[in-house]
Amino acid sequence: MRKRFEQQFVLGRLPIEETEIPTQKRSGALPALCAALKEIFTTPEWNEKIFVILEDKILSGKQKTGRTGMDLWQIFVLSQVRLCQNISYDELHHMANYDSLIRQIMGVESGFGYEKYKFKYQNIVDNVSLLDDETVRALNQIIVEFGHGVFKKKEEEALRCKTDSFVVESNVHFPTDYNLLWDSARKCLDMIDKFLKKYPKVPGWRKKGDWYRQLKNSMRVVGKSSSSGGKGKEQRVKQSVRYYLSKARALQDKLDRSKEDLPTMDIMDVSNHLELDRYMDFLDKFIDLLERRVIKGEQIPHDEKLFSVFEDYTEWITKGKLRPNVELGKKLAITTDQYNLIIDYRIMDHQSDSQIVKPLAERITALFSVMSWSFDKGFWHRDNKAMLEECVEKVIMPKKGKCNKLEQEEEGHRSFKRLRNMHSAVESNINELECRGLDRCPDRGYGNFKRYIGLAVGAYNLRRIGQYLIATQRIQQSADREHKAAA
Repeated sequence: MRKRFEQQFVLGRLPIEETEIPTQKRSGALPALCAALKEIFTTPEWNEKIFVILEDKILSGKQKTGRTGMDLWQIFVLSQVRLCQNISYDELHHMANYDSLIRQIMGVESGFGYEKYKFKYQNIVDNVSLLDDETVRALNQIIVEFGHGVFKKKEEEALRCKTDSFVVESNVHFPTDYNLLWDSARKCLDMIDKFLKKYPKVPGWRKKGDWYRQLKNSMRVVGKSSSSGGKGKEQRVKQSVRYYLSKARALQDKLDRSKEDLPTMDIMDVSNHLELDRYMDFLDKFIDLLERRVIKGEQIPHDEKLFSVFEDYTEWITKGKLRPNVELGKKLAITTDQYNLIIDYRIMDHQSDSQIVKPLAERITALFSVMSWSFDKGFWHRDNKAMLEECVEKVIMPKKGKCNKLEQEEEGHRSFKRLRNMHSAVESNINELECRGLDRCPDRGYGNFKRYIGLAVGAYNLRRIGQYLIATQRIQQSADREHKAAA
């Protein structure tokens, strides 16, 4: 049975409360994260709130018997360390076993002469994966409250918010119709291979390796003819595509005929059948798209396109930048305050910036008192500005296009210019988030994509809070030294 955290029953373990946090100015992001984690663990108010959320997600409905699992505190720490350092699970596994600062903040570091506890790689992956988007959002709300408790001089102080959006890329290759068709065909053959390994006597797939080779070679010929130039290019492209499509259709027919011969003996077989059906649907889709675009010369509507077989939530995003001019992933809108904490984040599902202002305002104004709120021109809409002015004292939302006389006067006012200039701070926050892992998400699946973003936001906020705690500690140490010298 999992526990919140139990350290007193293990001889030789070093207490979390006695963890020594490096306070040098150039000590990096990890000590700042550990300083914030230590403060949460040693403060009963925040400790209780964090553990209640973790227990509700991980322990709900579980019996209080059985093998002891990883402590909830260790799961929380490891999930934050991974995104704070922007590292893989392999590197996280190494740090969990050999980084003494991380091990002591988790409560597993032992003194000299005592046996050291070691984590297994898969144990870390499985436990960190127990957190979902809803749980991470609840944890982030507690972290923001904790941060405001550290930064705010007055509890009733209103916030000065800034909102902007950027793209978090999904882990996909650049999509074309012909390489997505190859992905679909390859995965269909992979699913057949799973059946053959389990049931070697399944008939009809003795030449499975030839299917791989012929389809891949056909795909490469299409790619080469598309990228090359010279006389008669269009004819060469169509000829190579026709041959490629003939091979893909032959595979499609064979799969349709032989699918009924594949066994269904247990739940794994059922799962493999469902996966095969899914990839066969993709195969059919990309055969159709490739034929329509190249052979028939049609222009495919954007809403019919799919940009990844594996991460099918991926969007093709053009933000009007010179480089990169196209990004593949999801847009993320973040809202920061004057303390550079991210108080809210929102993944945009086929939405423009201006479409999210209303739900964003409803959520944030219900939680916080907002004195000013700045946006860039992409969020502007007459209705958005009117709605925000009802609940926010100062709204900085520059108009798209030409301003009338009243709008010119408003945007030329000193306070408007000052707050608009301060808006650029959110760009720095976005850059730091991208350095902490939100440039490209390596995790698979939309649920894991959302969790990854939430954990990155939490790690960012904790690092900011810890940085302030360390700076405060340095000032206190300097004052103590001066006091001793004067005495």
